[in-house]
Amino acid sequence: MLATLGSLAVTVLGLLFVTFFIGRVMPIDPVLAVVGERASPEVYADARAALGLDEPIPVQFWYYLREVAQGDFGMSLLTARPVIDDIARVFPATLELATLGVLAGVVLGVPLGVLAAVNRGSWIDQIARLVALVGYSMPIFWLGLIGLLVFYGILGWVGGPGRLDVFYDGLVPTVTGMILVDAALAGDWTVFGNAFSHIVLPASLLGYFSMAYISRMTRSFMLEALSAEYITTARVKGMSEWRVVWVHAFRNIRVQLLTVIVLSYANLLEGSVLTEIIFSWPGIGYYITNALLAADMNAVLGGTVVVGTIFIVLNMLSDLLYKFFDPRAR
Repeated sequence: MLATLGSLAVTVLGLLFVTFFIGRVMPIDPVLAVVGERASPEVYADARAALGLDEPIPVQFWYYLREVAQGDFGMSLLTARPVIDDIARVFPATLELATLGVLAGVVLGVPLGVLAAVNRGSWIDQIARLVALVGYSMPIFWLGLIGLLVFYGILGWVGGPGRLDVFYDGLVPTVTGMILVDAALAGDWTVFGNAFSHIVLPASLLGYFSMAYISRMTRSFMLEALSAEYITTARVKGMSEWRVVWVHAFRNIRVQLLTVIVLSYANLLEGSVLTEIIFSWPGIGYYITNALLAADMNAVLGGTVVVGTIFIVLNMLSDLLYKFFDPRAR
């Protein structure tokens, strides 16, 4: 456990250093974002000193570490609020979207992968592999635009960009920051239905990409399990195919599959930037993108560190779960 925590600390420290260094070498001057391009040299110099940018890079990094350790990512130039408060406000939207996406990916991807492995080489297997290949190959921004055009613009089956229609905004108290959960807690099913109509399309897109990855890995794991000798023995003993597949084979891939699902969830949490931009989803990816366009480096660095830390923690969690459920890995 101590080794794991030490590895986690070193990895997070490396993440902080990389993000800080990239933020300093990017061709964006945060001082100009504060004082404007017409500021005098004296005003520019004073602002640069106030931001601590006149210090050597190692000194700046030490100041940055000290502030981050206290949970202080600085003030956002875009919102004029603490970055940590902004992240706490926007992250539940990403969490809600990614959670629904990975749930859809698991519910559809696992049975599809098992079915493809059991019927290896058949038309079912070919269709499952084609679905996974399209999920890997198709650009998500293109699918998002087509989805909005067809299901929102033409058919009107789903809500448009954003999390809610303007009329419903602010009708339920914020408890978790996740609209579906807050609406359910408040018992306001009208708001819940409107929020669901907005999230169903972007969550389905993320779920499709998650399903492509999960189904492919499930198929690979199941093919290896079904070729084992104990499966042949079970069939020789006359066990039903359902019991052979789901009780014997699937039980032995659950640990590997759990790791895949956790990593898929982490990828959705950090990789849904394009989806959030297309659907104007006010999550952390949308927040970081707007901050980057506004040269708000405090917000960019803070959001990047938070997302990277979450990915590292989930990665460590997958390793711990693997060791916990599989005695051979201890």
